[in-house]
Amino acid sequence: MRYVVGYSANARGHDAVNLAVSLALGRGASLDLVLVVPEVQQSGHALAPKAGFENLLTEQAQEWLDQALALVPSSVPAQAHIRSHDSDAHALIEAAEELGADMLIIGATSTGLFKRFTIGSVASALLHASTVPVALAPHGYHRQEALTRISCGLGTRAGAEKLLEFALGMASNRDVPLRVVSLLALDGDAADSADAAREYAAKCLADALAAGGPAVPGEAKAEVPGEAKTEAQVEAKTEIVVAHGRSIEEAVDRLDWEDGEVLLIGSSRLAKGRSIFLGSTAGRILRALPVPMIVVPSDYELKHLNHSASSDTPREAQQ
Repeated sequence: MRYVVGYSANARGHDAVNLAVSLALGRGASLDLVLVVPEVQQSGHALAPKAGFENLLTEQAQEWLDQALALVPSSVPAQAHIRSHDSDAHALIEAAEELGADMLIIGATSTGLFKRFTIGSVASALLHASTVPVALAPHGYHRQEALTRISCGLGTRAGAEKLLEFALGMASNRDVPLRVVSLLALDGDAADSADAAREYAAKCLADALAAGGPAVPGEAKAEVPGEAKTEAQVEAKTEIVVAHGRSIEEAVDRLDWEDGEVLLIGSSRLAKGRSIFLGSTAGRILRALPVPMIVVPSDYELKHLNHSASSDTPREAQQ
């Protein structure tokens, strides 16, 4: 499997590389570091010929990519690509499609405390147009170790069960615990709402486990024969947590987050078929989140179920 990393020669680019390494270590993935340079337009009063300026731009871009490759440990296969385009987001999406990538990974900006996200123009465009999952690294992300836990933000809209199946496959493949999270914005007594959310999450979990029979959904191609996890094994490493506060942001703050954790969320129902649209609730979660977020497009599993050659599961590499 392959991850495309949107690289820029700054702290945001380093954050993206670090997250990509962390994700790759758990799955044996290779990385494609993509640096987008602006298209050069020839004008009559240019001081230097177009070709000469392009050469200088390419040399500088290659130097930056060499520095990026130096950040990747030798245990993770990686290669670098220079793309010329007037839109960074469109260039990254095209690269992901051309290379058959299973995920796009970028760094987010932050102007606040506690390593929280501020979505820049490139990230915003990707989160409204990408046809593969997009992983966002928070400002200052420094880990290069494999994930230790996966959380899945479970909503009540159609498609929640598919996202949970994706999360189950991802956690099982990496042999890490899965936490199913329901976030509630409530005033006053939240006991009844929390109980209802917990019951709904438990039902979705049971349905997702049962959908794959004795093995976890998507484990048709386990990396080691005979090592597909049974339903009981996966369920034993899965917990359901309901967090509530006066706002979604406060609910996120009340949860404990591990340094080696990521949060999966699904695309908004407003997304066009097989693409991402970051909804308002997800945006609020992102503003308060201290760990990376992975946004999964709508209908992603159906898109890739019969066409992927990846060794990963439909819930992760092919969803």
